[in-house]
Amino acid sequence: MNASVSLTPLDSSAVQSNPTILDSLPDLPIEVRGCPRRTRLQIDLILLAIEALELRGSEAILAVAKELELDNIIKNRVNLWRLRSTNPWRRAHTRRSLSLREAKALVVIACYLARRLTVVIRELLLVHQKMSEKQLPLEQNLRLSNYLERFKVHFRSRMNPRRSAVIVYSSDEKLNQLAMSLLEQLLFCTGTAGMQRFWISLFDGEVE
Repeated sequence: MNASVSLTPLDSSAVQSNPTILDSLPDLPIEVRGCPRRTRLQIDLILLAIEALELRGSEAILAVAKELELDNIIKNRVNLWRLRSTNPWRRAHTRRSLSLREAKALVVIACYLARRLTVVIRELLLVHQKMSEKQLPLEQNLRLSNYLERFKVHFRSRMNPRRSAVIVYSSDEKLNQLAMSLLEQLLFCTGTAGMQRFWISLFDGEVE
């Protein structure tokens, strides 16, 4: 196992019974140690892409948490921020662990929001493909340009620029590439068994 480990005790909510919807995602043998570094990073980035698509941002995430009866895990904006701050790239990175239960809740919410945004995601990916083939500036498409600009603003305001992994994305070109790759992941989430496949992919190489 390659997991980056924190010894911070799990949130007390982890001992409560799981909402039924979380049962659709398989358990993995890492509960005691919390989620690996890469898993925490990828969950936060996929939510960042959703925020760049969905103008309501955090409000939309909290609304879906309540709709899916996950608000006992994702309680409020502060709690959501704390869970996402387990991403080691964050300016306000915290060393608390992210339990499987918490990670499942975030993934379920992300996938439900992705499904609602499926048409938009497909359109943006198609526009990007066509513009790239014709070597046209991405700024020429307002909707695509708005998504990319919002993503870059979110990323630069929330990630620690001193982190070596973040420095890689210092240019607009690299951030645009990251933003588009996250759109592809979101589209992957909307497919048949997409939520389950995305969940498993977050632990590739992390568990035996």
